[in-house]
Amino acid sequence: MSKTFADTGVRLSVLDLVPIVQGNTAADALRNSLDLAQHVENWGYHRYWLAEHHNMPGIASSATSVVIAHIAAGTQKIRVGSGGIMLPNHSPLMIAEQFGTLESLFPGRIDLGLGRAPGSDRATMRAIRRGLQQDGDDFPELLNELQQYFEPHGEERRVRAIPGEGLSIPIWLLGSSDFSARLAARLGLPFAFASHFSPGYLLYAIQQYRQLFQSSSAEAKPYVMVGANVIVAESDEEAKFLATSMQQQVLSLIRGKPGQLPPPVENIDELWNPMEKAALEERARYTFIGTLSTVEAKILDFIRETSADEIIISSSIYSHSARVESYRRLGKLLQ
Repeated sequence: MSKTFADTGVRLSVLDLVPIVQGNTAADALRNSLDLAQHVENWGYHRYWLAEHHNMPGIASSATSVVIAHIAAGTQKIRVGSGGIMLPNHSPLMIAEQFGTLESLFPGRIDLGLGRAPGSDRATMRAIRRGLQQDGDDFPELLNELQQYFEPHGEERRVRAIPGEGLSIPIWLLGSSDFSARLAARLGLPFAFASHFSPGYLLYAIQQYRQLFQSSSAEAKPYVMVGANVIVAESDEEAKFLATSMQQQVLSLIRGKPGQLPPPVENIDELWNPMEKAALEERARYTFIGTLSTVEAKILDFIRETSADEIIISSSIYSHSARVESYRRLGKLLQ
């Protein structure tokens, strides 16, 4: 008998960029994200993560901690967190206070996923007050400072994170190279790789993570989450049509003109040149599009390739109802 996804024991989760589609507003996007979260919670998805991006006309999750509160308040049991907070953009104390507050409001449901990229362009980095000379090399020091704020120090510590101090909030390291993989291994933290948009270093990074992993109070053994873009529809043709919205948005990024998520088009080949097409295809190595049976076969190959413990799914679809339907169909793998 052939193996099914249910046989693997791998978890499925959601990565939501809170997409603003053409003709809609950020308010619409935030309402849609809560609606999606409520659906996927009922369908058995494990966690729902929001990502920090700035100065992006098509993404409404820039105030990530606030959006996490919005989603957590409207759901009951699904884990909610950041995928991720770009720590060098922030004071570790403020992140400790924000996530301490979230954990106090929604105990046992909050994840703190951390990245070291700016999540923005150089002008936006200036507006964030992040120095242009910063390249993320101080990320280990910032992480250590953040972890210290969660320790139960008591009154002997002059600066304390309240709420935050003494709370057990899972910290994840996110990456698209081996830097965070090695750091997560040394600290014994779970690791998530952004293979949904940066597939090149995936296998090397997770190999390094597993090889170098040191057990900790957080994790006794390595735990790997990998990202994938997934669009599931009634037919392969419909799914490919829906995917042209995501392809157009990535094309705009490649051209340096990020925009809102556009409606799908009948012929995407009319919009890109051969070099752009090749760039998108390389970036989309872990993009699975089609019927449920088509997608399940590709996900099983992905699991065999990575031995992942969890897959986090991003689905950029113009129609909110089609996006919800895609996750509904995919959620059948969990049943």
